[in-house]
This record gives sequence, structure tokens and C-alpha cells, in this order.
Amino acid sequence: MSTTDDTPVRRPHGEARPGYSLDIRLWKVTKVNRKARPYQLRWVVGGKVSSATFATSTLADNRRLELWQAMRRGEAFEIESGQPESEVRAAAEAAAAEDPVRWFEFCRKYVAGRWRTSAAKTRESMADGLAAVSLAMVKRGDGVPPDEQLRLAFRWGIVPANAGEDPPAELKAAYDWLTTADRPVVDVTGAEVFEDVLYRIGYKLDGTPAAGDTYRRRRRALNTALEHAVVAGELPENPLQRARRKHVGSNDVVDRRVLVNALQARQLLAGVSYVGSWDRCRGRRLTAFYAVLYYAGLRPAEAVGLRRSDCDLPDAGWGTLTLRETRPVSGKQWTDSGERHDRRGLKAREAKSDRPVPIPPVLVAILRAHLNTFGTAKEGRVFGNERGGVVGSSTYWRVWEEAREYALPPERVASPLAGRPYDLRHACITRWLNAGVPIAEVARRVGNSPEVIHRRYHGCIDGHEEAANAKITKALEEDGDTA
Repeated sequence: MSTTDDTPVRRPHGEARPGYSLDIRLWKVTKVNRKARPYQLRWVVGGKVSSATFATSTLADNRRLELWQAMRRGEAFEIESGQPESEVRAAAEAAAAEDPVRWFEFCRKYVAGRWRTSAAKTRESMADGLAAVSLAMVKRGDGVPPDEQLRLAFRWGIVPANAGEDPPAELKAAYDWLTTADRPVVDVTGAEVFEDVLYRIGYKLDGTPAAGDTYRRRRRALNTALEHAVVAGELPENPLQRARRKHVGSNDVVDRRVLVNALQARQLLAGVSYVGSWDRCRGRRLTAFYAVLYYAGLRPAEAVGLRRSDCDLPDAGWGTLTLRETRPVSGKQWTDSGERHDRRGLKAREAKSDRPVPIPPVLVAILRAHLNTFGTAKEGRVFGNERGGVVGSSTYWRVWEEAREYALPPERVASPLAGRPYDLRHACITRWLNAGVPIAEVARRVGNSPEVIHRRYHGCIDGHEEAANAKITKALEEDGDTA
């Protein structure tokens, strides 16, 4: 539908019961000067103008189509609200229902039901997505707490262990608002509320678009919850199924600017050893940690969980790391153990499966030197903090940030080059692909599917453009089309 044509669609008026009218005029969607919801739909019912604004033109066009179809069916519209009679009747039936299930209580029971079978990261992602939606599922008014406080209160209250407990003092006002001013679950099917729900999962609190991964994660969490509501009889249908997906740019493809070459990698590993005082060994204790990311393509959580018994480190030649466990970072409230690090099997594999990764002699030597100097941490782990505990993500992030300042010139420090420890894994995978290792073998070693490797790293493989040009040149020569 065009958003520039202002010619209204009009239905000839006839007879309708009091308060309703069949005299309806519907305009095209127009763009207005508003940052959050710049697309406006206007229509007139019995001489009274109604309007609604939307975050995207797609949502606005969808709502216009709904109103137009109601007109085609011959429905009268309520003059006061501007809504079709069927929508007014559905809202009235929902309001008349006895004790409708409210949003926060529904979310609390839903999360409690999935808690036992979900990983800590899944629990946190579920809570984050539903917390974002909850900003649209509470009524606004005088004294409403800030959105950030509402989100924090939701994340605290949704943890099953906190049921029946008093919230922290700083979250009490927000928690009270969540539990007394939340909407019934059925309100999510209303056009305006649902439009706000879609906005909340696609935008951050400051009004800027959320990252593509964040949007997709929140949408998955909401979709699963709404499907559960349909099965439980709280909703007649999942409104998300009829809403078009928001087009978001993919950030799956690795940015070539983050990749380090062999010299830069050696300089960064050397820079790590200079972090912290020599007696405390804060940086030297983690040099081998970053080395397994760069030379073996491990994820940081896999390196954290690596044990001495997983390592075959011969005196000469290649060795092997047999990965069996990962220790992803979550909050204490999300894990069963009450520790910040969850204990999980390998990503995208069955719980008891392992993944052998051959490692080159240079990494074998680094690991042998590390174990000779520092020994093993608790539970036989290769890497540990000064007390032998699990290496925290905040620790290896801080050390890495300091090491970049030691190892890189100032203009490189300000660039994306190796901005995250995870970028060492990207550099490793890219190096293997450029060396001609088949994609399937690279995928097996790093624990991804070949499809993921191809999609994420296709722009980082050198020589493909030259090879393609050579093939095209040869074809042109055979067809006699060369100059």
C-alpha cells in the first residue's frame, strides 16, 4: 500500500445501532515526524477522527488492512474508540471474564515450568525477552517507575527461588507496579498493545534499534511463551504468527577488521604476559588461555572448562585436546549450583559427547610450559584464577584490554582489531580456511556446522575473487569475447 496517496477509502453509511456507525473513511498510511513511531494511520468513524502510530510501515499497513477487511464485511465501527464492532465485543468479553490471568503471574508460572529443563543461559535469555515485553504489558500512569527498574524487578521476580520473597528495597516500587498494574494476558492480542510489544523486542531503552541477535532472541522467547498461552487456553491464537518479522541486518558474518595476522597474534600473546605485577602473574597465568583460542579455535567457555586429563601433550609433534565440557558465564540466580559459571556439555551436541581437536606443536609447547609453571587449578582444570577457581569472563576481558594497549600501536587500539578475546577464534578459523582445510573438517574441529562456517566466514577467505575472475576470463576467451 502506498504511504503517499491521501485519497480515503470510504464506505457508504447506512443504519447502525447507537454509538456505532457505518460511515467510515480510511486513509492511506502517512509518515510523520516522530522518532519512535513515525508511521500514522488515520480514519474517520461517524465524523470522529481516530488515529494510531506504528514503528514500521509494515505494521501500519497490516492494521489498515484489518480495518479495511472489517469494512468489507459490513461491520459497524464504534464511534468513540474507532474500532470495529468485533474487536470491541472481543475486548468486552475479555474484560467480563472472571479473574483473567495477568501477565506477570503467567510469566512466573511459565518460567517455573521450564526452569528445571533449561540451561542457565536459556533461563537468562527467556527472562530478558519477557522483561522487554513486560514494558508493554503494564499500564502507564503517574508514579510509574523507570523502565530500567521495571526490567530489573521483572528479572528478579521471575526467578522461582524468589517466589514469596520480599524484593530488594531498590526494586520494591517497580516490583509492586509490575504485580498490580500489569495487564491481562489476553491484552497482548489488542492492536495497540501488540504494536508496542513488537517495538519493545526490537528496540533498546534509549530508542535505538537492538542488535539483530537480540531481536531474534527476544522474539523466540516471546513466541514460545505465547504458544504456551494458546495451549493453556489463555489466548485464542498466537498473534506473533500473523505479524511479519522485522527486517534486521545480519551480524552473523565475521568482520575482516577484527582478524589478526600471525605477527599480531604473537605480539598480543606477548603483551598478555606483561599485564599485572610479575609476582601475581595475572597476565602470564592467562597467556596459554588466549593461545588455545588462537591456535585451536576454542570458545572461551570451552577453554575455561578444559582439564589436564583432556590434553594429550607429547614431547614432540602434534597433540590433541578432547573437549567434553563448557563453562558459560551466567548470573548466580540462573544456575542450579548458585555459581556464576554453569556446567554444560558442548554446544549443539549431546551431553556426553566430546570433540577431539588436533593442536600444533607450538600450542603443545605453550600448554606444557603453562602447566609446568602454574600446575592445575581446582578439579584438574588447566586454567584458574589466583585462588584456583574458575576464570571469570570479567577477568579475561580486562587482561585482554590491557594487553591490546601493550601490543598494538595507538591507532590499532582504537580499531576493531582483536577487540574481543573471541576474535582469536575467528582468526584461527579464517587461517585454517585460507590454508585450504576443507570446510567440513574446520566445522568438526570448532564445533559448528559447515553451513555456519560457510555463512560466517565466506567473506574472510582470500583468493576467491581472483579465482572467480580467472574462471570468467577463461570463459570469455573461449567465447571470443576478449578485447
